[in-house]
Amino acid sequence: MSRIGNYLESLFSLEGKVILLTGAAGGIGEAFARGLSGAGGSVALCDLNLERCEEMKLEFEKKGSQAGAYLLDIADKTSIQACVDAVIKDFKAIDILVNCAGINKREGFLDVEEDTFDRIININLKGAFLISQEVVKHMLPRKKGNIINICSYNDEAMMGGCSVYGASKSGLRALTRSMAIEWARHGIRANALSPGHIATPLTTVTWEHPTRSVYLRDRIAMRRPGTPEELVGICVMLASDASSYMSGQAYHVDGGCLCGGDPWDFDTKY
Repeated sequence: MSRIGNYLESLFSLEGKVILLTGAAGGIGEAFARGLSGAGGSVALCDLNLERCEEMKLEFEKKGSQAGAYLLDIADKTSIQACVDAVIKDFKAIDILVNCAGINKREGFLDVEEDTFDRIININLKGAFLISQEVVKHMLPRKKGNIINICSYNDEAMMGGCSVYGASKSGLRALTRSMAIEWARHGIRANALSPGHIATPLTTVTWEHPTRSVYLRDRIAMRRPGTPEELVGICVMLASDASSYMSGQAYHVDGGCLCGGDPWDFDTKY
């Protein structure tokens, strides 16, 4: 390996790290799983879609990486406990928790039924809270650990029809700050990764919509959706020792959406 390669490996390598990834079978979750595994991490793939996790496990093992597949219903405390116990049994420790599991249902504020409210909050916020409790109990005795909570553009800005989703992600961002200040003394860091408007199978309907797609492109400086793969670099950085003094922050990867989007006409020679 070149001198540059050795240096970059020393910064970003996840060799020897065990990563519990929730929502591993989703569009963004799969990209994270491949990136974290590719950086040398041993990835515990956790999702309701166990079949897809098993497929990825075999894929990673064929490339020489360690991986495990685990059934996880993030809205069920018993399932959370069983999943964490199984990962600890197989890998002996958890170094990094990536809370990626999440759902959304786009409805007007007055259209949201109580069952929908409860389900979004239970998965996006309460589930992340409960699994973080379970995992950190195993991190405390080792005096080290790292939490990465996947939040959203909607933890900072809002769009119509995303009231409960935005509330859940804003809550998760607040929990990130609490984790950072309470657990720093135990050598545990916590950060939020907040994606902007990302093209996944679940968002295809939005990007193909005749008016919503135009609305979004007008508000993104790069005038295009991001891809799940464009989130991987910062996820690996936050998981690695390259971010050893970073904690309690939310990092937005949004193509220049929050900063102001596509500007109005202005005088320029270029």
